[in-house]
Amino acid sequence: MNLPLNTSIDIHDPVEQARYNMVEQQIRPWNVLDAGVLELLSRVRREDFVPPSYQGLAFIDTEIPLNPDAQEAARLGQVMLAPRVDARMLQDLQVQPTDRVLEIGAGSGYMAALLAACAERVVTLEIDPDLAEFARENLRSAGVDNADVRQADGARDPIPDGPFDVIVLSGSVAEVPQKLLALLRDGGRLGAYVGQEPMMRATIVRRQGERFETSQPWDVVVPRLRHFPEPSSFKFSTLHPTGLA
Repeated sequence: MNLPLNTSIDIHDPVEQARYNMVEQQIRPWNVLDAGVLELLSRVRREDFVPPSYQGLAFIDTEIPLNPDAQEAARLGQVMLAPRVDARMLQDLQVQPTDRVLEIGAGSGYMAALLAACAERVVTLEIDPDLAEFARENLRSAGVDNADVRQADGARDPIPDGPFDVIVLSGSVAEVPQKLLALLRDGGRLGAYVGQEPMMRATIVRRQGERFETSQPWDVVVPRLRHFPEPSSFKFSTLHPTGLA
């Protein structure tokens, strides 16, 4: 890709070239047009959050396993989402410098780093203790000091730090969890990926007093967050009595 004359990246640096291409060829065409979000994706070093064995995928439009066993990573939802997905969600949530943010599913810590660059404070929960430590170390190495990684189950454990201005679910759920809506401050926004394969919708919920306004601006399929409720697969059958007088 030919760079515009006003670009400031080092055209001789293949990493910077790959980062530029990620923003211009993957993220911007996916209707991410907010200049602040585009600048942030250019500035936060995604490769520093990618496991060493997958460094070659750092700027590719794909999910990156956070487990040496890629199939197990997909089954457990242990992946970095594609960069365009993180960017679009970040744009839609309109995170402000005074916001307190809750993320469910820290993973590598990359989304927490993006959120922390926009917000006052981020609390990010990770169910897997090894991943929680991985995210914690990545954020520390990146110099992020306003994001707190906690090893916890966002579906089952109590979350004592609310209310929050923004809540992000970095994985999919069958429906928006009511317990998380209760943690939203008035004017707050919740972003989630809701539905079942093969159709999920990015879902933005805004709290206005006691009302919740929902929009579903785009489609995407991402791995499940663990332990959030699934629809019952039980089906009622109609019984037809026979031989009754």
